[in-house]
Amino acid sequence: MKTTFKYDHYYKYAEIESNLKFFEEKYPDLITVESNCVTKEGRNQYLATITNKKTGDALSKPGWYLDGNIHAGEVTGSMCAMHTIDYLITNYGEDPKATKLIDEMTIYVIPRVTPDGAETYLSTPYTLRSVNRDYYPKDGGVKEEDLDGDGVIRMMRIPTPYGAWKKDPDHEGSMTKRGPSDYEGEFYDVYPEGVFEPYDGDENLKLKKANWGLDFNRNFPYGWMADYATAGAGDYPLSNPECKAIVDFALAHPNIGGAAIGHTSGGIILYPPGTRKASTISSDDLTMLKDIAQMAAEELSYKPLNIFDSFLSDQESYDSGALDDWFFQSLGVPAYTLEFWDLASKAGVPMQWGQEMFGDTAKTLERFNACMKWVKENAPQYYEDWKEFDHPTFGKVEIGGFNYKFTHQNPPENLLIDECEKDTKFNIRFALAMPKLVIDSVCSEEVADGVFKITAVVGNLGYLPTNISDEAVKLKKSEQVKVCIDCDAIIEGKKCAEIGNLSGYSRTRSGVFFYGNISTAMSAPAKKKISWVVKGSKGDKVVIKASQPKAGTASKEVVL
Repeated sequence: MKTTFKYDHYYKYAEIESNLKFFEEKYPDLITVESNCVTKEGRNQYLATITNKKTGDALSKPGWYLDGNIHAGEVTGSMCAMHTIDYLITNYGEDPKATKLIDEMTIYVIPRVTPDGAETYLSTPYTLRSVNRDYYPKDGGVKEEDLDGDGVIRMMRIPTPYGAWKKDPDHEGSMTKRGPSDYEGEFYDVYPEGVFEPYDGDENLKLKKANWGLDFNRNFPYGWMADYATAGAGDYPLSNPECKAIVDFALAHPNIGGAAIGHTSGGIILYPPGTRKASTISSDDLTMLKDIAQMAAEELSYKPLNIFDSFLSDQESYDSGALDDWFFQSLGVPAYTLEFWDLASKAGVPMQWGQEMFGDTAKTLERFNACMKWVKENAPQYYEDWKEFDHPTFGKVEIGGFNYKFTHQNPPENLLIDECEKDTKFNIRFALAMPKLVIDSVCSEEVADGVFKITAVVGNLGYLPTNISDEAVKLKKSEQVKVCIDCDAIIEGKKCAEIGNLSGYSRTRSGVFFYGNISTAMSAPAKKKISWVVKGSKGDKVVIKASQPKAGTASKEVVL
């Protein structure tokens, strides 16, 4: 796919800023870049608005939302978002789909939700959930540090007769669990590479609780639960300015009809609802959610899963307060979480999800060893054999293993472009599914001297209905289509009338029936007729305009 910039490495903040500014300066009619919020370290959460300004105001067109990197280490999400921006802008005027999107729609992109957290992730050896801000820190235990100065925090094995691990004789460089009858031999505790931070307690080691435990994807209002129930949730809903800025933006842009949220990893496509069973939403909504998820599967080759029914491992006590749930269960907007990159499948031992996720140790170790083997063979620059290190507290230890950041959590740089290109193809298809308001026809008939009947047919050519979902109607977050006539001499009819919702073709009842024939049982109610009786003179021009926030605007002129 043709792009202006390369996607063979992970961008730090300065490169994202520079590339966005380049596009804005070179294509001022197609893209606007602004700061959605300023972080506590003074970085901008950048927002790109992509639309052809010559074909209408951004809010007058159907809108679609994309973001990435809400979790600091999931930098593939921000790279995929930047690639989508790049492809759309670079190929405007050449690719018919990119051109259509920019002319007729508005694409909103926040490529890096947490610029502070991602910068720490990319500039230091540390991993972190969302941001480098202390959150209920607790002293004591093994604290992650890069002891040998190679820029990576790997595994550290400490010899101890009390250890639960031993060297795996069948997989060089790996470890296996100590069996119940293993009473002689070399045994180890295995921790992340790090230092010992003293604590008041017994003589047994523990892993220090991470200081940077905030999780932005537990801080959104719908289903928010306090930290005792959902780790990292924050002090209250939207307590993180980065999260509040997203919600404020979405509420101020009612044209948004769909959302794609970029995460890593696992190679899955998650769709809502995430706090209740999928059977609790309408069958039409569920079909729509599955159809778009299947479209993602076709492009990304990942598995679609409903969050509540198939992804959660515990349906009684689960993480909540996620952005996808807020979009769908507060606004009725279909939102998808895309978990890019799937090392386990590439290694031949795919992950299990939902209640099957926590299998037996043997299966988990099989997956670990397969992943380790794949890294050694395909990304050896990210692997180090065990080597001795003189630890200031534990004496002789060994440090080794792979670089988790760019093997498990994100793809090695040479494989990044594949994730980006597949995601951009899906994003384009998803955005094209938004509703599209049109005026099919408008005609004028003189019914008496100086009296005319004007009839217009207003339709929705999109896949999604103008109300987007039944959930939006239930939540009272859907506006009717409004049709206005530019005429003051109205005898019959309203100057502006609301005509309800217009279904998209997703609501057409059709299929392959018993004897094998393809048939449409009932077409979707995607168009409506409206008429007025007005006074005027032959040759007068009258404009009919239809509008709905998520379906855009359309107008047509008729001559009396």
